[in-house]
Amino acid sequence: MSARRKGKRRLAGEMVTVSMVQMAHGGEALGRHEGKVIFVGYTLPGEVARVRLVEDHTTWARGQLVEVLSPSPDRVIPPCPYFGPERCGGCQWQHIAYERQLRLKQEIVVDQLRRLGRITDPPVKPTLAVGEPWGYRNHMQFSVTREGRLGLLRSHSRDVVAVDECLLLHPSLREIYASFELEWDALRRVILRCGVNTGERMVILEAESDEIPEVTVDMPVSVVLHRATKGPFPLAGLPFLREVVGGRTFRVSSDSFFQVNTAGAEALLGLVRTYLAPRGHETLLDLYCGVGLFGLSLAEEVGLVIGVDASESAMEDAAHNAAEMGLDNVALHEGPVEEVLPVLWEPAELAVLDPPRSGAGREVLKHLPRLHVRRLVYVSCDVATMARDARYLQELGYRLREVQPVDMFPQTYHVETVSLWEWAPDETPA
Repeated sequence: MSARRKGKRRLAGEMVTVSMVQMAHGGEALGRHEGKVIFVGYTLPGEVARVRLVEDHTTWARGQLVEVLSPSPDRVIPPCPYFGPERCGGCQWQHIAYERQLRLKQEIVVDQLRRLGRITDPPVKPTLAVGEPWGYRNHMQFSVTREGRLGLLRSHSRDVVAVDECLLLHPSLREIYASFELEWDALRRVILRCGVNTGERMVILEAESDEIPEVTVDMPVSVVLHRATKGPFPLAGLPFLREVVGGRTFRVSSDSFFQVNTAGAEALLGLVRTYLAPRGHETLLDLYCGVGLFGLSLAEEVGLVIGVDASESAMEDAAHNAAEMGLDNVALHEGPVEEVLPVLWEPAELAVLDPPRSGAGREVLKHLPRLHVRRLVYVSCDVATMARDARYLQELGYRLREVQPVDMFPQTYHVETVSLWEWAPDETPA
């Protein structure tokens, strides 16, 4: 008798044929081989693929695509020369026709809510397409190769793949990317940002030292240095840019969060407004408020907005934006949401949450009933943590009314969701 050793072991390139049956959260399709789940990137449900196994775990394995033996009718030729196994990992789904991408994202949201959220029949609408499926990113981070070239990380690796062009980058940033040159050993990352509706552009240099480099700028663009132990330092222009969403102008500093898809931000704002349905007198709790996209946009439609965020720069932006908009019914609290909420006692009938990928978590959500939140909109960029928090919300007495997936990240597996929850503790969960 022998017992199989638990944990990961590398296989010596064993080749297997796998029929792919479902798309998994994370971008890979899954199939089965000898009773074990096999995850394979760059494939589609319905395809049969020849696969080289590269990881083996107790209940699952990961394979690298070698050949598609039976392609799906939804398979298309990727337009990017850097896309594919062992290449750039910025995209995962360029090989999938866009309409199928939208359907797959809806299916993944349903699956995660069933498995992790324990919701039998989740009310998930078809995925909403917004803007263009290419050239949509107003904010993108690039790493630096050892040779000093810009690139993106390889799939399942920390290696950097140099790329001459990225098709996801907004056209106003492609000129900057193509002309960028800076020989500096301390440079580790370069972040490009733009205001799609204002035309303002910014280059952020992330370095592992506090050295100040000499920078020459020959186009209208701000340059900001993010140093290892000190705050942002403007090298050219202003340390912020402006973007217009919903007819309002938002200042966004170099280290403040803002949605990477401007058309998507417009769609999110419209959904949050529709779901919350403010009537003019309520208090709105805006958690993880950032520069104020949701709360400030809705301030004139409620009695009071209470914004909470841990980012110092974002809260400074939010305060500036509120003042510029002439809003006097906004209260801002800087600090981690899980630390600020316990000391808040102002009842809030409405709430919107837009947490980071890690989600809100039980320690945040448990305060919502105490604050008498009756209608809640949860905006999420990670369907798995959203589904986990969905289980917590149900336990607290909230009931899911609708989920709208929004395709903020075409050509990738990522999907934004906006979900509406209502306080109904006496109602049986779905």
